[in-house]
Amino acid sequence: MISLVSGVVRSISTDKAIVEVGGVGFTLSITSSTAASLSLGAPVSLFTTLVVREDSLTLFGFADDESRLLFELLQTVSGIGPKVALSILNSLTPDQLAKSVATEDVSAIEKVPGIGRKGAQRLILELKGKISPGIGHNKLGHQPPWREQLTSALVSLGFTAKDSDAAISMVIGKLAEDAIDAASVDISELLKLALQSGRR
Repeated sequence: MISLVSGVVRSISTDKAIVEVGGVGFTLSITSSTAASLSLGAPVSLFTTLVVREDSLTLFGFADDESRLLFELLQTVSGIGPKVALSILNSLTPDQLAKSVATEDVSAIEKVPGIGRKGAQRLILELKGKISPGIGHNKLGHQPPWREQLTSALVSLGFTAKDSDAAISMVIGKLAEDAIDAASVDISELLKLALQSGRR
């Protein structure tokens, strides 16, 4: 999986950038705020998520790991794919989104292109308790590092964020039946179990 791209910025538009890494140019889909922070010819490091589809491989780039994790979390909401998730991050900062979810502010979220009122209500319902506003930074709900690693691995293998979440939950349930804590199991073993139980 590709989780970080470090190189030189060769091209910038409002929603895309090309970063040259070792003579290879990677096209990254980005938010307008990330685009505004880049400079042509300057070195950059962007956290990334690779979204695999039958007909495409799309690399999404983020200025910080918090935004990348939030992008992946948003896709666990039914009806939200990578394009809408990026649109949400384009319209709201992680803290603004967390506050909107915590206060059930439907009107703030429905202004995002591609969401609408029903989508905003569903997002609030499904993310309530998983995301909370922090002071100057955002706390993404109770995801241990091993689970984040496993989610990233499954998403890079073509699982949707929602399917990977379901597969991981099944693995945790199976291990719990044998009184095994998932945190104590090697990540490669967890990935094998998730691939056996999950469906793309």
